[in-house]
Amino acid sequence: ALGPGILTQTLLDAGFRVVALESNSDFLADLQSLENSLDGQLKVIHGDFFRLDPLSKGALKPPAVSSDKLFETMGVAAVPWRADVPLKVFGIVPQQLERNRLWRLLFAMYECSSIYRYGRVELNLFISEKEYTVLTAKPGESRIYQALTVLAQLGYEIELLHKEPWSSFATNLKNGGLAIPKTGQLPNDHLCLVRLTPQQNLFTGGLKPSNASTFIFMVKQSFAKPKSRLTDRLNSWSLDNSDTLLKALEIPKNAAMRNLYPEDYKRLFEALQNSDMFAETLFHDEVLASTRIMN
Repeated sequence: ALGPGILTQTLLDAGFRVVALESNSDFLADLQSLENSLDGQLKVIHGDFFRLDPLSKGALKPPAVSSDKLFETMGVAAVPWRADVPLKVFGIVPQQLERNRLWRLLFAMYECSSIYRYGRVELNLFISEKEYTVLTAKPGESRIYQALTVLAQLGYEIELLHKEPWSSFATNLKNGGLAIPKTGQLPNDHLCLVRLTPQQNLFTGGLKPSNASTFIFMVKQSFAKPKSRLTDRLNSWSLDNSDTLLKALEIPKNAAMRNLYPEDYKRLFEALQNSDMFAETLFHDEVLASTRIMN
């Protein structure tokens, strides 16, 4: 949701053709008035970007939106994954359930579903500083380097465009308190404008949209016990030739899961795909459950 139109006006002033999704009906009238005053540069839709393609069946009621209808309205056609970015999205991730919303975008990107059916859609999003810190963490950083870190760094080119103090935003709750999320160990004094561009070479080797949910859950399960050794995790997956596999990948067999680089996880998954000892059915139920939760 774009709020009272500040972000929309900024994009218009920069010369962009803008399709504005607005979930708050209180702001719709002003945006529609602005739309009528322009010669096709702005299209306003009653909708919420973070409620795209809900799992519920039947006709969608605003602010829920279908990505197919949205792209049809915009006149944006699907392009191959390795083609240039077909669309740029600007917005602010709501702080409520922020982590869940990031996970949902990540799932869609890896599976080439929702907006990513149309290609490598570029996201320019304001997210909390604490989540930006997680997205850009380094291997070994205790409690910060997480499954979300690995999958985001593999899937996106992550670029920090701007940091803005919370004081610049209207963050008061109705009861007069601050809506700034509290955090224990991570910095959270700013909103960070972050560009997330899907990697052109993501689907190389054995990783494909069709098995991406298995890869996601493999990474998530690896971080269930981040201090555990990789060999122990492989043994828990009933892999008998783990030593041979790790030697071929040039990964120390005593390496902890939290010390592996994102690229190591992808190489490991691709090697497991080629292993006769590895069965995706190990993850089948967990993948389905996890996907339902993310949606």
